[in-house]
Amino acid sequence: MSDEHERRKGKAMPSAGISSGLYGLAFIGAVIYYLQHATTFWEGVLGFLKALVWPALLIYKLLEYLKM
Repeated sequence: MSDEHERRKGKAMPSAGISSGLYGLAFIGAVIYYLQHATTFWEGVLGFLKALVWPALLIYKLLEYLKM
């Protein structure tokens, strides 16, 4: 077991690239937007959930618009 640990010790984890960072920034921006416009606690919860899934809805609407 220690030999396997030693082999992995010097290897770096692969990065996800810039797309991961952009998604993270967009998520934070969406959460801030939805929470600022929420007037109740449950609207805030719904806003957080919307912030999680808005990229999927965007792609769905784009593909629907392009008729793909």
